[in-house]
Amino acid sequence: MDFNELIQKRYSVRAYKADCVEEEKLQRVLEAARLAPTAANRQPFQFIVIHTKGKEKELRRIYEPDWFTQAPLVICVCATPAQAWSRIDKKNYSEVDATIAMDHLILAAADLGLGTCWIAAFNPTAAREVLGLPDNAEPIAFTPLGYPADEPREKKRKAISQLVRYERW
Repeated sequence: MDFNELIQKRYSVRAYKADCVEEEKLQRVLEAARLAPTAANRQPFQFIVIHTKGKEKELRRIYEPDWFTQAPLVICVCATPAQAWSRIDKKNYSEVDATIAMDHLILAAADLGLGTCWIAAFNPTAAREVLGLPDNAEPIAFTPLGYPADEPREKKRKAISQLVRYERW
């Protein structure tokens, strides 16, 4: 499918089949994340791939809905601020870079027929404990990764005229 079709068809999956994700497909989505653009090419992030089987209770400490652990995999992207480029005003770009990489992963997954759901409403303290994160890593987002067992809902988006300005604010 072409890119425009892909971004129109991608949706937030909230029900997953128990079918395993093939290792080749997992590696392809991780490679898409690796190739994402980052400020000064620093790649200040790490991905943690978690197999959900047997870890459901622990993972629900991070995010409670049952569908979070229905997929065979959950992936977390963590920013590593010390490795990131910073703008002249000291704005650290680690979170921006991590989110771009996660977006690449999610789009690659959709292209391969896999489902994802961007999760930001997780418990960061539980994420740190469950994943054993060091102090220099910040959990940014999670997504289940698996085959969808639901259908897309209607997407509600603002009109382009509400989002774009030309030349000045």
